[in-house]
Amino acid sequence: MSDLKVRERGGSGRGRLYVETFDGMVVAWLDRATGQLTVLREEYRAAVLEVLAPYQPQPNGHPTKQTRPKMPLLGPLTPADDLARNAPGAALKAKLDAEGPGPVERLIAWLFHRESEWTSWRRGLVGERRVGAELDRLTGQGWHVLHSILLSNSVDIDHLVIGPGGVFNINTKHCPQKNVWVGNDSVKINHGPSRPYTRKVRAEARRVQRVLARYSGKHVHVQPALVFVGVSELKSAPTLNDVRVWQQREVASLGPTAGQLTPEEVEVLYGIARHRGAWTEA
Repeated sequence: MSDLKVRERGGSGRGRLYVETFDGMVVAWLDRATGQLTVLREEYRAAVLEVLAPYQPQPNGHPTKQTRPKMPLLGPLTPADDLARNAPGAALKAKLDAEGPGPVERLIAWLFHRESEWTSWRRGLVGERRVGAELDRLTGQGWHVLHSILLSNSVDIDHLVIGPGGVFNINTKHCPQKNVWVGNDSVKINHGPSRPYTRKVRAEARRVQRVLARYSGKHVHVQPALVFVGVSELKSAPTLNDVRVWQQREVASLGPTAGQLTPEEVEVLYGIARHRGAWTEA
């Protein structure tokens, strides 16, 4: 399944099929007369092909007959497979412990004020822990929070929040005393080069959505969100309407939101998301 929808124009199966996000942004269209596909947003190409598959004609001129795949099942949840045990920043901490600099290297870097890749990772670890602490305050309001979900290509989901107000995939960025501008496709810090954080969090949300749909058998909308820690100023483009942008303490605003998922649906999705086995091919 995909987090996109198909809308038809032209009537009676003629004209174009428009592929849109659930907030109405057109990302591609298919000309049914010529079979030509136009993709407006390349980051959605894989999802576009997936959602249009039932509309592709066969040699006999009829649409592909879709058979409903059997829903896979997860095995019993063991302590080793329970991602609810993950602390915020666990993936970064493990990488720093395994590959990071030793005590002497850290001392030299501190003495000479040298920035390194590991400096950035340690800063990121602090940011994830701070946001994790804020999110964990939601657990008394019907929400479940998971941290550091490792995907199949060593990418990790910083935080996944599931509750009455829906499912939120959160990517955390620690930018102390920086001015941050968030655009439709990228982020600029102190007016520096564009960084693909917006596109990345959208892609992560689509991966989460596919996992939840695969094991629940239902479409699940996953809301991507960027959370910034320690910034001096945070602004976003007025046209950015599919990614939430918050400062650290603003994530608590999720607490009273409701109406998207029933308590039963929350528990089903949380049961899937906390199982390590669900993410092995994500």
